[in-house]
Amino acid sequence: MSGCDWVGEEEIYIRYHDEEWGVPEYDSRALWEKLILDGFQAGLSWITILRKRDNFRRAFEGFQPQVIAKWDEPEIARLLQDDGIIRHRGKIEATIGNAQAYLDLGEDFSEFMWRYIDGKPLQGNYGTQAEVPTSSPLSTQISKDLKKAGFKFCGPTIVYAWMEACGLFNNHLTKCHRHSVVSRLAR
Repeated sequence: MSGCDWVGEEEIYIRYHDEEWGVPEYDSRALWEKLILDGFQAGLSWITILRKRDNFRRAFEGFQPQVIAKWDEPEIARLLQDDGIIRHRGKIEATIGNAQAYLDLGEDFSEFMWRYIDGKPLQGNYGTQAEVPTSSPLSTQISKDLKKAGFKFCGPTIVYAWMEACGLFNNHLTKCHRHSVVSRLAR
């Protein structure tokens, strides 16, 4: 079976592609977790995050915004000592701020995000990875709106990658065995 060009040969990458990537996600907490992980990925490869994802979930107590929003210097110091995650003070502090922004949003995060596309995933029609953009006018608008709401590490490229990962945009290549499967998963 043919897959997307970016998938390597490591089992963790193949499983991620075949089971998660591009599948529409409607759970607010899960959407937020993925946005945070995409922020941590900035400047690194996604495989690095995948390999550390379980460590991130442990260190960030299951990515519960209600818990993380209350964190301060003791938790930051603890995380900076945790070699199971990416130890970047700015990204850790942004996660705490993003938890606060998530709670301050005043509405359900999933509804907020899916409203941009009227609740229906956009469908890519790309034959090669070279054709797939790294951002779009929509990811730029969402990035601006998230930043206005107090979020950080959510630039247009991060938001675009997040939209692909969370199934707001089905960017499996048309030759990929997951393209048609994922296109049928929309609510």
